[in-house]
Amino acid sequence: MKVKICGITNVEDALHAIECGADALGFVFYEKSPRYISPEDAQKIIEKLPPFVESIGLFVNVDAKYINTICKGTGISRAQIHFEVDEAFLEDIIVPTLLVIRAKNEEDVQKYSEQYRLVDAYVESYGGEGKRLNCDFFKEVDCAKIILAGGLSPDNIQEVKKFGFYGVDVSSGVESVKGKKDPMKVKQFITNAKSL
Repeated sequence: MKVKICGITNVEDALHAIECGADALGFVFYEKSPRYISPEDAQKIIEKLPPFVESIGLFVNVDAKYINTICKGTGISRAQIHFEVDEAFLEDIIVPTLLVIRAKNEEDVQKYSEQYRLVDAYVESYGGEGKRLNCDFFKEVDCAKIILAGGLSPDNIQEVKKFGFYGVDVSSGVESVKGKKDPMKVKQFITNAKSL
């Protein structure tokens, strides 16, 4: 199972997560988030990352031009889109995209079923609330292209492994305070996610 550690705000957290086996790091370019990082600071971290680690930029309610400017300037390899967009919008993005489904019900998790997508619990704000999705939503679903987010922690990651998700995305569940990761929680989360 692939693991993304989201809400990276400093180089220590980034390098530690990779050392522990993270496949991807998430950078939040949404200014209302307590995990917001400036493009300049994100670039400084991304240029220190080893090869084969995906750097994912999280965007909310911005235009394609803004996303492209940030991705080009920082070295972001994929744009995570946390708002409703159409095909034309996605075609204008210069990097691969990852659509986010903020699921309110069972039907929502089936959206975009032909492509890799991130499924998070619906909250009024955009992410980082630690709210868990009802796992019953996934009982009859092919989860091979789903990245699960929302309310995950080192203690409950084992419960979701049976569904066969492509990956998991964690932020608040491995923090000591908002925007700062707890090294032990990060290590434990990744170990538990990747163990058989």
